[in-house]
Amino acid sequence: MPFGSKYVICAGREIHYTEWGAQHARTVVAWHGLARTGRDMDELAEHLSSSWRVICPDTIGRGFSQWSPDPVNEYRLEFYARIAAELFDKLGIARAHWVGTSMGGAIGTVCASGLFQPKLKERIQSLVLNDNAPRLAAAALERIRNYAGNPPAFGSMAELEAFFRQVYKPYGWMSDAQWRRLTETSTRRLPDGRVTPHYDPAMVRQFIDHPHDYELWEHYDRLRIPVLLLRGAESDLVPRDAVEEMMTRGPGKIGLMRVVEVPGVGHAPALNVPAQLELVRSFIERADR
Repeated sequence: MPFGSKYVICAGREIHYTEWGAQHARTVVAWHGLARTGRDMDELAEHLSSSWRVICPDTIGRGFSQWSPDPVNEYRLEFYARIAAELFDKLGIARAHWVGTSMGGAIGTVCASGLFQPKLKERIQSLVLNDNAPRLAAAALERIRNYAGNPPAFGSMAELEAFFRQVYKPYGWMSDAQWRRLTETSTRRLPDGRVTPHYDPAMVRQFIDHPHDYELWEHYDRLRIPVLLLRGAESDLVPRDAVEEMMTRGPGKIGLMRVVEVPGVGHAPALNVPAQLELVRSFIERADR
């Protein structure tokens, strides 16, 4: 199914997004991970677009969205939530299900809690956390910070694709065509002609200027919506004891939390194979009912 590539001004910044299934009233917002783009959600968006309108934004500083002129204050979850709130308003989204990979899950959590943007609390119907939790492993955060903060540059697309295949090997199985698309949709050329990942390296300052940004128990405890956690069975980011704690707090405490471990995958499931796509779809269908 075809999609539209569109732009909108949110919080004073130009934000790029793709829109699938525009004819539908019911909506899903699918938000990508830290150093990625909204095109990571292509398979999921296509799968859901027979029943839902699916919006896949590029976070500020990623993909085709504007880079921030104020990295210290804008590369942080609170500002991302402000962008999300304005995106809902600008696109006429009254209510939506939220699917978020890694950082995208954290953004969904703070939006659904209402602490940063109170008007979003009643507008998010359900939340899929794709390998994200209110507490993350410090060693894995350091790993991500190190590779994301120093993006390499290569002389050819083939070399960049080889790099992506190594860094994102924990995503699990991906076809050659999917690896090629991942590379082509997350690449920019430098003035010297080399190619590098398509994001602002300054976005990693989030971990320096806001070191506790991903400690989200205060937000998680306020959630009163269905939550599905897809945890990569080999994930080094989401500790199992954090998952156990999630089951005793917030939506877990009132029976609205479900956890599924995805075998053979680390951080994070690519949401590109039938089993993963159906998990998300069936969860959203139940939440709709």
